Amino acid sequence: MRTATKILVVALLVSVIAGARRRDPLTDAETDQLRDVAQQPYKRLKLLIKFTDARIDAVDQARNDPNQANGRGRKIHDLLEDFTALLDEINDNLDQYEGRPMTKDDRKDFHKGLKDVLTACDAWESKLRALKAATQTDQQTRRESSDYMFVLQDAGDSLKSTAEMAREYSEIQVQGDDKADKKK
Repeated sequence: MRTATKILVVALLVSVIAGARRRDPLTDAETDQLRDVAQQPYKRLKLLIKFTDARIDAVDQARNDPNQANGRGRKIHDLLEDFTALLDEINDNLDQYEGRPMTKDDRKDFHKGLKDVLTACDAWESKLRALKAATQTDQQTRRESSDYMFVLQDAGDSLKSTAEMAREYSEIQVQGDDKADKKK
């Protein structure tokens, strides 16, 4: 019985430590901004896109700023993790808003938000591709990339998922609009 108790205590400690390490990708100010537009899908998506842009732009800045050379690989790792977490948040919001009943204006705004997500995904994909290419062509980036190659791959996978979801929901929105038009 004592061994089982010890195992349980160790497992509990490991889970607490693992949970404590997870950072929130949003600042307190960003969280407040999102809370203010919780019931407005378009505004919420626009903010999430803005915050995600900021993370990927910070990756570029870290790569190009000689003052950030110390620990740059780890900084890029953390920024890519935040980028991926924000993509997951966009996915959660797309799922949430797609599944709920909306007024015609909300549906129009949501469709506009889907277009914005797709446009942003194209830009983000370009930046991730440039970072990946730099790991092959730039000596310094190649050395630092060992700190973030896994999360770079994960970010690419999440980005692909976000783009696919936005495309799918956009098609659903268009089909729904077509059906509504035919009823008239």
